[in-house]
Amino acid sequence: MRSSILAALPIILVACSSSGTMAESPAPAPSEDGLVAQADRADQRPFATSVIADFEAPWAMTFLPDARMLVTEKAGQMLLVSADGTQRQTIATIPVDSAGQGALMDVVLAPDFATSKRVYFSYAAAGEGGKGVVLARGVLEERQVQCIKAPCPPVARLSGIETLFRAHPLVDGDGHYSGRIAFSPDGKYLFFTNGERQKFTPAQDPKVTLGKVLRLTLDGKPAPGNPLAAKGFDPAIWSYGHRNLLGIAFDSAGNLWEQEMGPKGGDEINLIKPGLNYGWPRASNGSNYDDTDIPDHRAGDGYEPPKVWWNPSISPAGLMIYSGNLFPQWKGDAFVGGLSSKALLRIDLDGTNARKGDQWDMGARIREVEQGPDGAIWLLEDGGRGSQGRLLKLTPRS
Repeated sequence: MRSSILAALPIILVACSSSGTMAESPAPAPSEDGLVAQADRADQRPFATSVIADFEAPWAMTFLPDARMLVTEKAGQMLLVSADGTQRQTIATIPVDSAGQGALMDVVLAPDFATSKRVYFSYAAAGEGGKGVVLARGVLEERQVQCIKAPCPPVARLSGIETLFRAHPLVDGDGHYSGRIAFSPDGKYLFFTNGERQKFTPAQDPKVTLGKVLRLTLDGKPAPGNPLAAKGFDPAIWSYGHRNLLGIAFDSAGNLWEQEMGPKGGDEINLIKPGLNYGWPRASNGSNYDDTDIPDHRAGDGYEPPKVWWNPSISPAGLMIYSGNLFPQWKGDAFVGGLSSKALLRIDLDGTNARKGDQWDMGARIREVEQGPDGAIWLLEDGGRGSQGRLLKLTPRS
């Protein structure tokens, strides 16, 4: 079902913070699996870090072809930001339910953005009977305006916003919405993550979308040929048995990778295959928060195990697979942000296999990781303006 959710939107122009350099962070202790954060001092890291802008609880970002950025903030603002971070304007204010983990979440350009100007995004919303994650899209419109004293940037807004898909059922609570978006390499399908909303059992329920990876058409309908529809599953489901899926991306070979938060330990990197069950809440390499045991993934249990897992938790957020030239040694590797771990993590990808790489202490909760048009790595901190919540640019150390 589609429905228009916004009319014309006001435009706000404000200046952002100037560039700077991150301070050094204290060295972390080794984790239980023996992984020690690498390059603890800022001057020992293989990258230099510049502060580009400052936001209020930013959540996700994406780049336009001209290197400008779209950034989402938790309270519902979608911002168009200049390539150097010095100018921004609010192009949409989405009516999100921002309690707890609710937010204006992911933002991704349509595969045909060059001609359609469509922008896809997700957000948490309240409805009759509870709350859930919503998939929507709009059209980025820009018009040039005349200024008396200086050149003015185009005035922009996100118009024609329509709802494409709502997770079902709606439930109470404010956590595990997920809401990450990835388009198939051929641009024909949209993959959308639905968290299990801290309800555990929906992840194994074939009739609901919670705790699943979904494959949809670009209009938000269940994609034809999804692998479990003939078995009585909701026709949108691609894989199931997931918890809180906060990152999803395709590599250059067309493999679909996903990361999700485990409970107490057991955070995962998964290779997503059609029709498979990834085990939650019946199998996890973590434990419940009350320390009761959950059976570990083991051979022959019927559940697809993670390719990489962490115990204790790193609280992964965002997922980017690097394809640029600024860091040629990392081409093809995955990067995730760490919330509780306050880290940036690199995962070595080798075909359909993966292993842990570097872990850098960033001194702040990292919410999002993106690759810029020039191959730089960009991070969004998870926090409020004036403390943390900054946009950081990582470039090779000279």
